[in-house]
Amino acid sequence: MTVSRNEFPTDFAWGTATASYQVEGAVAEDGRTPSIWDTFVRIPGTVADGTVGDVADDHYHRFATDLDLMAELGVTAYRFSISWSRVLRPDGEPNTTGIDFYRRLATGLADRGITPYATLYHWDLPQHLEDAGGWLRRDTADAFVRYVETAVGELGDLVTNWITLNEPWCSAFLGYASGHHAPGRRLGSEASHAVHHLLLAHGQAVPAIRRLLPDARVGIALNLYSVRPASTSLPDQDAARRIDGLQNRLFLEPVLQGRYPADVLADLGEQEWFAAQAEADLEIINAPLDFLGINYYSRHTTAAGTWDGSPSANPGSEFVQFVDTGAPTTQMGWPIHPDGLMDVLRQANGYAPDLPLMITENGAAYPDQPGPDGVVDDLERRGYLEQHIAACRDAVRDGLPLVGYFVWSLIDNFEWGWGFSRRFGIVAVDYESQRRTVKTSGRWYADFLRSAPGQT
Repeated sequence: MTVSRNEFPTDFAWGTATASYQVEGAVAEDGRTPSIWDTFVRIPGTVADGTVGDVADDHYHRFATDLDLMAELGVTAYRFSISWSRVLRPDGEPNTTGIDFYRRLATGLADRGITPYATLYHWDLPQHLEDAGGWLRRDTADAFVRYVETAVGELGDLVTNWITLNEPWCSAFLGYASGHHAPGRRLGSEASHAVHHLLLAHGQAVPAIRRLLPDARVGIALNLYSVRPASTSLPDQDAARRIDGLQNRLFLEPVLQGRYPADVLADLGEQEWFAAQAEADLEIINAPLDFLGINYYSRHTTAAGTWDGSPSANPGSEFVQFVDTGAPTTQMGWPIHPDGLMDVLRQANGYAPDLPLMITENGAAYPDQPGPDGVVDDLERRGYLEQHIAACRDAVRDGLPLVGYFVWSLIDNFEWGWGFSRRFGIVAVDYESQRRTVKTSGRWYADFLRSAPGQT
């Protein structure tokens, strides 16, 4: 083993992560109402393998088994998301049965010595809110705060660590620009209005959480990419600037410094809308945080190119090409660059030098299958995790305020637009039997968490 747990601070959080729609199932049980993902997956052609998340991992009924797996692995933290549609009815009243599920989950974590990290929004907007305009409407930010007040009010005695939003880039640009994710709209640069309302929802939620739970630790999880130009040419450098702006700076700067990057608004052609609608909200969005969550998977290497006119998740920068540098890739086609993790940590740290940072997601999909003996010998995933945890060690050695790391994900699950055709778990799931089997990567992670000084 090239890296040891003892090279990290003793209070460093070691966890795994999941999201509600991807694992829970039970989509129409105990008062849960439809989310945008329940609707989206039923549109022909939206999911690669034609599957839906109605059952997924049946975590709603099998969560105790999954908690036992976490205890077996030796993790100290678990990041899960709360289904808005499960805890709050469309009429605004709490759904006590749905809330009880999360109370049992959080209690089960405490019984096993595992610290809960609750994400309040992981892409599953209630469908009735989308019908009223979704994240394109400012009212949705206000509705989010009312939901947050319910969730925190009901669970705050069991959960201290809260993450407002997961990957608002995906919610806005995959959901409202390219249409690759729910709700499947293709609005180009207008999707940036959803960015603002998501960040406003975050900024309004932070003080609401602290008002209800003064000891809460509150953060947000942003999916950040290392971005580098393919060459030193000015067009390629400008391509890198554009993608870094849209992917990273459009979120880091308002959240951490209370401003939108002017060059990105110009690329989007949305200066007038933001000047009229958004500037007054920046102080709210810049609410003080206790940590910043970073989801890191890969690097973008960019070059200037041409645009074929198809809907893009990069409005205003549709002509940018992503260059294959020959680096190894995961099944998702994402190039593997562990050193890029240091890039995004340094970028975030540059905006807020004293703010603790957490890797709230890091992992890889591979087409792993059990062998004749039932073992899933996913050596590629094991290597991916080891390389990225080593990068975390280097970040700690360099003095960056990194305080936690969460593997994505605990178990194979419904991988959004890919359905069940992509597996990220360190625990395999047979979806027909719902049998769980710890993979080689999971056993490696458990061994790492037990590693002692001097082990190599």
